Amino acid sequence: MTVDFYYLPMSGPCRSVLLTAKAVGVDLNLKEVNLMAGEQLKPEFVAINPQHTVPTLVDGDFILWESRPICTYLATQYGKDNTLYPSDPKTRATVDRLLYFDMGTLYHRFSEYAYPVLFGGVEKVDPKKLEPLHEALAWLNDFLAGHEWAIGNNITVADNVLVATVSTLEASGIDIAKHSNVAAWLEKCKSTLPGYSEVNEPGAVEFGKFAKDKLSTN
Repeated sequence: MTVDFYYLPMSGPCRSVLLTAKAVGVDLNLKEVNLMAGEQLKPEFVAINPQHTVPTLVDGDFILWESRPICTYLATQYGKDNTLYPSDPKTRATVDRLLYFDMGTLYHRFSEYAYPVLFGGVEKVDPKKLEPLHEALAWLNDFLAGHEWAIGNNITVADNVLVATVSTLEASGIDIAKHSNVAAWLEKCKSTLPGYSEVNEPGAVEFGKFAKDKLSTN
C-alpha cells in the first residue's frame, strides 16, 4: 500500500519523519507542498488536512498530521522491533518527554527567535530571544550526558526528531559548539544515523541558505 507524505524539504519537522521512515524501511510517496506559494490552502489539500499543515501522512484510509505522532506511528506500525519506540512504559515515557521537549521548548524557542524575521516581516532578530534558546540547548546538553544517543545507547525516534531541529539550528548559524554533548551527538548523528546525509542534510542546508543571513546579528 502506498504511503503518501506531504512535506516541505527544508522543514525540520518534515525531515524528522523522513529519517524515521528510513529507519523502518518505509518508502514514502513524496508530495512536496510549496508553502510560500500557498499550495497548502488548495481545496484538495485542505480536504485531507483541514489545518492545512505539513507534514501530513496518508496511509491508506488513515490520515495523520503533526510530525512527532507521525514518527511514533511509523515506528510502531512498521518497525521490525520496538527499538525506535520502546514498549517499556518508563523508556517510552522518556522518549515522549523528549518529543514534547522538542515541540514545546527547543523548537518553540527557536521559532520565537527566528520566525519573526523569517516570516513575520521583522527586520532584525532580538538578541534577547537567543538566551532562552541556549538555555534549552543547555538542558539538552545535560539530557545527553553519559550515553550515546538521546535515550541510552540505542537510536530512538527522539534522536530523529531532535536532530532535525538541532541541525536546523546549526545551519541557521546558532553556535552549537558551546554545548559539547549536543555537538558531539550531532556529529555522531551525521555519520551514523540512517538516512541522515540523504534525507536530512540537504533540507537543513537549504534552510540555512534561506535563514542564516537574515538571522545574523551583525
